[in-house]
Amino acid sequence: MSKYWYEPVSLELLNAVNDRDMISRLGMVYTDFSDDMIEARFEIDERTRQPFGLLHGGISCAVSESMGSVAANLCVDRERFVCVGIELNASHLRGASSGTVRARCTPIRVGRSTQVWQTDLFDEQDRHLCVSRLTVAVVAAEPR
Repeated sequence: MSKYWYEPVSLELLNAVNDRDMISRLGMVYTDFSDDMIEARFEIDERTRQPFGLLHGGISCAVSESMGSVAANLCVDRERFVCVGIELNASHLRGASSGTVRARCTPIRVGRSTQVWQTDLFDEQDRHLCVSRLTVAVVAAEPR
């Protein structure tokens, strides 16, 4: 039983969440998870590069926000609550022009009204490309 996840997590569940959104169009696939982490990978290619040939910083931010939002919502009863992003910051530490990026999202704090998630992006040599922090608010879900 996880300290964080409200219900059981699987790679099938994680990948189904992004099945038809922007992140899936970038080729991101969840590849691993544990009791306090989710991990995904994507390729640096024409979908993810900026005009000067490097990994686009906006892609790093989109991946970070998506992974943090998914992780946050795994921590709550989604019949009663939804987690929504209220702040994202990112530090782009190193450029990369090709290869596979590994993104790892871990909790900094999971509270009743706010959560903070850190996402770290690494290249194939395990060099740190980006670190970001997403803060989400936990709010009442709209009736379905």
